[in-house]
Amino acid sequence: MKAWTVSNGEVVDIKPVMIDGTQSALGTAGGGYIGYEVGHSLGHGNGSDIAGAVGAVAGATAGRAVERTATRQDGLQITVRLDGGDTVAIVQSADVGFSAGERVRVLRRGNGEARVTKT
Repeated sequence: MKAWTVSNGEVVDIKPVMIDGTQSALGTAGGGYIGYEVGHSLGHGNGSDIAGAVGAVAGATAGRAVERTATRQDGLQITVRLDGGDTVAIVQSADVGFSAGERVRVLRRGNGEARVTKT
């Protein structure tokens, strides 16, 4: 477990954003496998190998796109004026609503991760 640095502040702006989905090896490999099997079943002899290879490439591309779309989520860009005078903008999932003027905590880690929470 790693510790968070905690700062207090006030929300000055909130904008809805779309958080891009992930593109992992799982979506690519799964799509490639399905594409290979479908392509391979279409031909005979060397033709089935070529069709399988083409299907694998197409399937990998499609699998990556499907995964990216499926893992997109609504988010918020929350701009907070910290009590120390600095202003930070943090993008996070829209699982908690905020409003301008609201007092909040900003949790930050050394690796750049940050999150806004209710006080």
